[in-house]
Amino acid sequence: MASRDLRGRSKAAELVTFTTSMNKKNQSDKNPASKKTTDSGIEVEALYTSDSLKGFDEKALVGLPGEAPYTRGIYPTMHRDRLWTMRQYAGFGTAADTNERFRFLLNAGQTGLSCAFDLPTQMGYDSDHPRAAGEVGKVGVAIDSIEDMRVLLADLPLDKVTTSMTINSTASVLLLLYELVAEERGVKSTEISGTIQNDLLKEYIARGTYIYPPRPSMRLITDIFAYCAKHVPKWNTISISGYHIREAGSTAVQELAFTLSNAIAYVQAAVDSGLDVDDFAPRLSFFWNGHNNFFEEVAKFRASRRMWHTIMTQRFGAKNPASALMRFHTQTGGSTLTAQQPQNNIVRVAVQSMAAVLGGTQSLHTNGFDEALSLPTEDAARIALRTQQIIGYESGITDTPDPLAGSYYVESLTNEVERLAWEYIEQIEAMGGAVQAIESGFQMGEIEESAYSYTKSIDDGSRVVVGVNKFEVENDERPTPTKVDPELERNQIARVAKLRASRNQSDVTTALAKLKDSALKSDNVLYPMKDALRANATLGEVSDVLREVFGVYQPS
Repeated sequence: MASRDLRGRSKAAELVTFTTSMNKKNQSDKNPASKKTTDSGIEVEALYTSDSLKGFDEKALVGLPGEAPYTRGIYPTMHRDRLWTMRQYAGFGTAADTNERFRFLLNAGQTGLSCAFDLPTQMGYDSDHPRAAGEVGKVGVAIDSIEDMRVLLADLPLDKVTTSMTINSTASVLLLLYELVAEERGVKSTEISGTIQNDLLKEYIARGTYIYPPRPSMRLITDIFAYCAKHVPKWNTISISGYHIREAGSTAVQELAFTLSNAIAYVQAAVDSGLDVDDFAPRLSFFWNGHNNFFEEVAKFRASRRMWHTIMTQRFGAKNPASALMRFHTQTGGSTLTAQQPQNNIVRVAVQSMAAVLGGTQSLHTNGFDEALSLPTEDAARIALRTQQIIGYESGITDTPDPLAGSYYVESLTNEVERLAWEYIEQIEAMGGAVQAIESGFQMGEIEESAYSYTKSIDDGSRVVVGVNKFEVENDERPTPTKVDPELERNQIARVAKLRASRNQSDVTTALAKLKDSALKSDNVLYPMKDALRANATLGEVSDVLREVFGVYQPS
């Protein structure tokens, strides 16, 4: 198959021809006054009937759950026999504070851990660095060294619980710290499981917590793929994220297309480095956003699986069926939460969660209703978890896989979301791929335009946001926000100073020199990096070595 022909000329070409012909047919009787569109601008017909799917090859494009092309889910019974992992996002202040929240959530019935890190940790700075001032522990937990990781993971069953870490530029550091602490506690690296986000391309597109330029960042990612395939086989080496692309203002179609374009770039880079696709692809995972347009979100999830199967089998020639399975985590949309009437957010989160479950997610985080104001309180975190539990145990929507399959509307919308996403992907491929498109600012420009249109629609009232531009109330009561103790930063700085004073500096210096030498060559940097962290090198010191070799990315 030609490298640019991502869809093949079979199922996807048929899909485009079918969808285009149906769209033309449905344009014949329009009432402009009653026009409805999804958040991606897809026009919604007043009525969908069997004629909406006439000529549609259900067997080829929908199939059965657990069978290619996986439109209906990657497992035959989906959530009927086993619910998704309920993985609430937590992380603030010190490692001890976050460990306490982890244990609270596990006791409340959470089935997986998910850790947020503060900005200095994400950006590769120790807590005592001048650029860390005022940010230590504010949006996540501060992790400076193996000592902090020991505290973060204290008394947690690392051989039983899966842990997701939302970390990108310093993903290799946090993964190795986790592995080192597990080994200290007698848990083999082959027994630990979890996920690192490790998705640098979306940082350049949407989020900004990058350190190094794109190409050395891609090298770090492929080094992680190779290291984990050999030493940490149960670990998901990347969580290719549409979440932050959506939070930056993209549409659902753009979220899907830009994320899959990034995924293509990662797989291609790994293959180009000499890795066999079936050696690393089964551990790739994805991270989607859940928004309010219920049926478009379900369609997005369904289309994503079908597209990934096509990409992996037709472009990359994957032979292992696991390589073509899209396993994904979903988080409800933070950007949809409102500071006005914050309890309304409980309903928004419930709607978004149901879309994710009906769309076949493997893992789910539900936002706290007060997150537009501060870090979530314990009450908000508990309500968010209970939302998942009520959906899972009381709603009945998990009793059969993909219960919306065959819906005239859902199948039509799935087709159209896929068609439009392929158009974007092929446009990016024509530019040379995701990295080249990022360097030219293409994705960022598209997202900015969509974000502007969305905001304008709220300002002019054409889009209703309950409690914001309609159904407002006077004297809106706000919950008391969570506050971070200002002493936290001083205490964390003191911990770093104590570590540096007590360690064997000669061992650290030698280990960092070996890391630099590997970075200058083409060696896998995770091996000397692990030695440096074991010797009590800090996250900032490791990152500084790589800054010196790789440079720092400056967006044009």
